[in-house]
Amino acid sequence: MVRMDDDLVFKALADPTRRLLLDRLFERDGRTLTELESQLEMTRFGVMKHLKVLAQAGLVVSRKQGREKLHFLNPVPIRQIHDRWIDKYREREVSALLDLKTSLEDTA
Repeated sequence: MVRMDDDLVFKALADPTRRLLLDRLFERDGRTLTELESQLEMTRFGVMKHLKVLAQAGLVVSRKQGREKLHFLNPVPIRQIHDRWIDKYREREVSALLDLKTSLEDTA
């Protein structure tokens, strides 16, 4: 059964703008909305909406620091998706079949 958290993470990761925001936070964590907005061709309100979806999925956490609100990447939900949905397909049998496929394609 798919957990609700998984659905939120998949929904958040489905949008290229949200993935770009995550990439920016991966490059340097603790960015303000103004910093994130300056790297995108969209309104401040649009960036706020994307950050809200990311926060609901647990991928971004925010913290007030003085008058600013800083946004940080939380990689834990992505790792949980990896462990639940990706890692299980890397079993030995699947890897062996992929190696055989690659080997056969290289000799063709």
